[in-house]
Amino acid sequence: MVKKRSVFDINFEPENDEGFPAGNMPPLETKSSNVQGHPLQDREPVPARRGLMASAIAETADATAERASAEAAIRADNYALAHEHVRLKKLGLITDLIQTSDVLMSKLTRDRYANADPDLVELKESIKSVGLSNPIRVEQTADGFELIQGYRRLTAFRELAEETGDTRYTRIPAAMVPRGEPLDTLYRKMVDENLIRKDLSFGEMAQLTLAYARDEGVSSGDAVSALYASALKQKRTYIRQFARVLEALDGAVRYPEAIPRALGLDLYKVIEAEPERPANITAALHDLPHRHADQEMQILRDSLTAPKKPTQAMPAKTMSKTSLRLGRPEGVTASDGKIELRLNLDFRRFPDPDCSRGLSRFWRRWTRMARIPAFLILPQS
Repeated sequence: MVKKRSVFDINFEPENDEGFPAGNMPPLETKSSNVQGHPLQDREPVPARRGLMASAIAETADATAERASAEAAIRADNYALAHEHVRLKKLGLITDLIQTSDVLMSKLTRDRYANADPDLVELKESIKSVGLSNPIRVEQTADGFELIQGYRRLTAFRELAEETGDTRYTRIPAAMVPRGEPLDTLYRKMVDENLIRKDLSFGEMAQLTLAYARDEGVSSGDAVSALYASALKQKRTYIRQFARVLEALDGAVRYPEAIPRALGLDLYKVIEAEPERPANITAALHDLPHRHADQEMQILRDSLTAPKKPTQAMPAKTMSKTSLRLGRPEGVTASDGKIELRLNLDFRRFPDPDCSRGLSRFWRRWTRMARIPAFLILPQS
């Protein structure tokens, strides 16, 4: 049985008279998203598809822009961190662990003596128990670090490292101060920290004053005003007086930190009143070269007693007597250091020149002979 085929007539002719050239695209179909009232009206249109090369270029450009933006953000953060680091460093708030062997003490003269410090044992026990709560302050240099504040703390760490062999004590927390600060500012930072310590003696402060005066080429009084500007006026006066004592004794004092305030002030009064006394005190100190602090204080106390002056023998009083005999009836009155002659004469009868010459010759001859002063009393008319 033959199957029938259905045949349809398809008219390809356009309905209008205008034709389309070969290869031209028909008008674009209206998107449903743009049709008023269509359910998909509010949706975004489907983006046009790109080729592989265009997609790669676009993705590369987007990645480059994102990387540039991230790098700019990182640079801004680093810039802000650098400024914050500088700000904190100026405030001395940048702290790091540094080797104690890298810390030098050559730029500043310390206001702490290298003599035995009895309080250092207590400080070391505190460090072993709870650590160091207050870091030292240093200035970074080409050769390491220069100590500004914390001589006792650094000394305690070095002794603990030697005594215990623990490597923890070979590094110490340190705050960095800005490089290039003036010398007087660094001295002030060291001094101001120690001013609050009541165990810092006037002798130690006076010794630092003299060292600063030598370094800066100023007088000891100006050095006290520069270093201890924040101290009370009375305290600055004491430091000046102690500095005058140490200066007068010319480095002969080995234990200035042991001089009590009362003894130092008494020494100042003696030195100011008797300029020759410092040489005697210095000689007494040099006579005992191997002395300890107590012996030195005793020498200074003994120097306050004025040396006895050698007594000079008084000349013996002469017992010789001078006899005066005159053959005149008017008489002579003699007493201690005085001889009075009474003459019944009117000297006005004689011419003045002759009278004066005669009397002068008489008294000169008499005083040479008697070797005692004599006076002529003339009667009043």
